Amino acid sequence: MASYSVFLKRSAAKELGGLPLKDRRRIAARIGALADEPRPPGVEKISGQDKYRIRQGDYRVLYTIDDPALTVTVVTIGHRGDVYR
Repeated sequence: MASYSVFLKRSAAKELGGLPLKDRRRIAARIGALADEPRPPGVEKISGQDKYRIRQGDYRVLYTIDDPALTVTVVTIGHRGDVYR
């Protein structure tokens, strides 16, 4: 399987930067792992949207996958209570 390129929207990078360091490191590692496996175990497709989500503790990472271009774009990173609004 070919490796995907992972991109963060500017707003997602800003959201990641505002998190506590311990959580930021864990989330960054999970995002980096999306390059090898964009649909890891536990991923769920958001119903009614073309987005996927992964969980990391109390935080969620929403992203899109473009299989023909081999790209993953992280759209939103946030607390589980706020990220879907």
